[in-house]
Amino acid sequence: MLSLPLPDMGFQPSSGLFTNIRSSDAKPNSEDCGTAIIVKAYPLGMVQVNNRVDEGNSRLEPCMGLDFDSADAAREFYGAYATRVGFRIRTGQLYRSRTDGSVSSRRFVCSKEGFQLNSRTGCPAFIRVQRRDSGTWMIDQIHKDHNHELGLADESHPPILQKRTPKAMKSSAEVSQTPKLKLTEVSQRPKFKLIEDVDNGHPCPSGVINVKRFKRGGDEGQFEAEPYAGLVFNSVDEAYQFYQIYADGAGFRIRIGQLFRSKNDGSITSRRFVCSKEGFQHPSRVGCGAFMRIKRQESGTWIVDRLQKDHNHNLDLQTGTHQKSYNVSKKFMDNVNGDENGGLDSLDVAKVTYGSPIRRARENNIASDWYQLLLDYFQTRQAEDTGFFYSVETDNGSCMSLFWADGRSRFSCSQFGDAIVFDTSFRKSNYLVPFASFVGVNHHKQPVLLACALIANISEESFTWLFQTWLRAMSGCRPKCIIADQDVAIQQAIMKVFPRTHHRFSMWQIRAMEQENLRSMTEEFKCEYEKCIYQSQTSVEFNTTWSALINRYALKENAWLREMSEKRESWVPLFLRGKFCAGIPINESLEPFFGTLLNAQTPIEEFISRFERGLARRHDEERKEDFNSYNLQAFLHTKEPVEEQCRRLYTLTVFKIFQNELLQCYNYLGIKTYEEGTISRYSVRRCGNEIEKHAVTFSASNITACCSCQMFEFEGILCRHILRVFNLLDIREIPPCYILHRWTKNAEYGTVRDIESGVSPQELKSLIMWSLRETACKFIEAGTTSLEKYKMAYEIMREGGIKLHWQR
Repeated sequence: MLSLPLPDMGFQPSSGLFTNIRSSDAKPNSEDCGTAIIVKAYPLGMVQVNNRVDEGNSRLEPCMGLDFDSADAAREFYGAYATRVGFRIRTGQLYRSRTDGSVSSRRFVCSKEGFQLNSRTGCPAFIRVQRRDSGTWMIDQIHKDHNHELGLADESHPPILQKRTPKAMKSSAEVSQTPKLKLTEVSQRPKFKLIEDVDNGHPCPSGVINVKRFKRGGDEGQFEAEPYAGLVFNSVDEAYQFYQIYADGAGFRIRIGQLFRSKNDGSITSRRFVCSKEGFQHPSRVGCGAFMRIKRQESGTWIVDRLQKDHNHNLDLQTGTHQKSYNVSKKFMDNVNGDENGGLDSLDVAKVTYGSPIRRARENNIASDWYQLLLDYFQTRQAEDTGFFYSVETDNGSCMSLFWADGRSRFSCSQFGDAIVFDTSFRKSNYLVPFASFVGVNHHKQPVLLACALIANISEESFTWLFQTWLRAMSGCRPKCIIADQDVAIQQAIMKVFPRTHHRFSMWQIRAMEQENLRSMTEEFKCEYEKCIYQSQTSVEFNTTWSALINRYALKENAWLREMSEKRESWVPLFLRGKFCAGIPINESLEPFFGTLLNAQTPIEEFISRFERGLARRHDEERKEDFNSYNLQAFLHTKEPVEEQCRRLYTLTVFKIFQNELLQCYNYLGIKTYEEGTISRYSVRRCGNEIEKHAVTFSASNITACCSCQMFEFEGILCRHILRVFNLLDIREIPPCYILHRWTKNAEYGTVRDIESGVSPQELKSLIMWSLRETACKFIEAGTTSLEKYKMAYEIMREGGIKLHWQR
């Protein structure tokens, strides 16, 4: 134990040479109040732990209530514990006080927490420390169990001490007076050590990236060292280099800040480079707001879309330290990737060798084990189902993407392939299962699986091959509408393969992008924005409101808003109403077909069984609705013949939608406003509401009508406004053109007859075979419920066999 005289201002472990960790129930000694205080002191970067039970035990395990002088001391302690047990740690999430922005609690997690990298397994092990009123930090949450094997840290992870070498060497006298203390190894890698090496000009092994000269406007050849909104870079690391040069000249240091990833593929869409004094996690940080944010464009370049140059601290001009080239190593990129705020994605930063980028082969994110597993499964299914189809994409002799669809799915596509959801929500960065599915909506408004795929990578080539294979498997079926992510590669592939198909963007992705790009806007702007998007009734009204909104808030230079305005027909509800989407809601996504059974972390050995379970569950749900539609009758609320007509034709689910529209039509008034020849126009408004009104145009020559609400065009079911006009004109039966076959009880029959001319004999035979097999399964299920029904079913089959001239 070391006795040291301390000044009256007290002991400050977080800023001085010493640090100490104590148990939360350690009590101060009233006798230690003299001019010399007895302190257990250890050099910074080393840690000694006091156990509640055994004061000399230095191998204390983390437990609830364990108390530390600082968050850094807690991390060092957890790092020492991790080294002994055999794992590494990272700094996880932090929570700030809403009053002053200071950190109130933070987590230290196993390095394998999360799934951002292939090496991570989603390990749940962590400790969380919370700051107390006394200024100490206490463990208030803990989880010790890991979901991966632990190794000997001494063998695989040499200890790393975060202690800088002193600039001035100590004298021999000072050295002799320094007590020899045993180090507790801390398995913690420095986050920004290599950044400092770059600043000081230390060489790195991977070569040199030279920062290009950036030009503004027409200033030909002029070097532009000042960042500004709209500045374009070829890559993320080029932007980082540029900002670092600017910071070096201005007199401050920078860090890698927050990043935002695309939810559809996990790639980085934007990221921030911040002043090193941003935040409050360290005493040296003062919450500086200076930063530069870059955003990825469709062309693959990166543009500065947000910038803050003002600092809240003094700048230190470092004359002579400005360099025109910086050394960037792969180790540096790896270290940045391990930072709590995220780092430069390895897929976004080009590998560099002596300034020359290396050409990459086309990536493949499907492990080789998947091919053998799925090909065996495909062959087994083909033996059972003659309509089963699969295809494998090859690239230079290597297997890439896979596509498959069974006979039932292919037959369903002939009925319900008019509106499909291309679901790629399972794709993550460094995902284990790059799974995608084609999902439609059946006659019960249920999700129905049309096809599946594993996607090698998120390139335009992969998606183009996938959609072309869809056409081959589905006898050339081109959907009227496809709901898919706003991914550049997907957009290009859809335009190439489905040129007349309307691409509707996934609404969940739109919402995520709104939160990212509009987070800094005022509540007043957000309110006006929502009103413009979701309450505009005509294109003229939308265009006028949008332009006024952009001008009022000076957002003409906002790249994201400009892009979304250009693509309004793919996401604004007003422009989607006239596109048939089988009623899939605009403001929400279709329920995932497999629910939680399949996700990005599904183990390879469980994929097939989970896939089959999810498929069987959906088939059971469809059979139940089929049974209910044929054996149950909905209660009629009116005496209108159209209600009885639709109850007889529609499935239960669809009839309830129609019935609600029919009942609502009695709350509306219809007034003829125009008539010329056989064409008349009606204004239909809600009783007591002058605002809610729609225009219905009716043609007496062919008994057709169209409404400004466009519900029939969007969903295929007549709206209350047209039904009100039909009621006024005493039209007592819905014209056949308004009863879509896809919504009827017998949607599964008759479709084969309708497409006979468009398919080959082999494909037609497969479709007929599945239809008959599915019908036979239902027949058998009904016939096995009792002995009487069995005899009836057997007799029907025998009589049918005679008519078909069965050969016995």
